[in-house]
Amino acid sequence: MDDFNCDFCGNKFKKKKSQVKLSFKHYCSRVCSEGGRKNGKLVLCYVCKIPIYKKLKDLGSSKSGKYFCGHVCCNIWTGKKQRAENHPNWVNGKASYKNILKRSDFLKECILCGKNDIRVLCVHHLDKNRKNNTIQNLVWLCQNCHFLVHRYNKEIK
Repeated sequence: MDDFNCDFCGNKFKKKKSQVKLSFKHYCSRVCSEGGRKNGKLVLCYVCKIPIYKKLKDLGSSKSGKYFCGHVCCNIWTGKKQRAENHPNWVNGKASYKNILKRSDFLKECILCGKNDIRVLCVHHLDKNRKNNTIQNLVWLCQNCHFLVHRYNKEIK
């Protein structure tokens, strides 16, 4: 048995000669072995200042350059900053027409075939103007009927 220094923590430990040949790095325990494989960094949570480990991939993918320990701290930071007009996906409220129709008293079923599975229903603008989101201009159509209405003149009538 030979003496080695752990490549992660630096502690001295003994290792069999047969095991020395099997590895490039030498660790005293499984904890040190797992720690030695990590290649990320410890960063501070932007809100609560707790040190957290982030992988290199995660360090490069943050658009804001801020890192959080979890959803709670992330939601505290975003707060009112990223709602409505300030949200990065906001496009003049054009996508709100589906919520308008969901909240109305209209029966959630296709007006052409009668399917009532909410997973296949989509919203159709009667005048084909996506900016006209009045309740009189919106109807439910299943995906199949919606395709037919936009592609075939017979179905429009």
